Amino acid sequence: MSSMGINGLIFIIVTIACIGISWWALQAFKFDLFVNRPKGAQAKGLQIILSVVIGYQLARFILDYAQWSSLLRWMF
Repeated sequence: MSSMGINGLIFIIVTIACIGISWWALQAFKFDLFVNRPKGAQAKGLQIILSVVIGYQLARFILDYAQWSSLLRWMF
């Protein structure tokens, strides 16, 4: 029972870390080429949504990869 709680905590930490990394990476992107007011609330909202979507997908990839690599031990 406690291992499920630990797994949940690890999933939360990895997901939040990946969202933070994607937010940091999106700071280098030039939004002023694509939006009218890059400093406006809508542009910041778009940046938050993009960082959550990209960060979640990155976290899913990392967690799935870790799970798949742990299953390789049953191959031999």
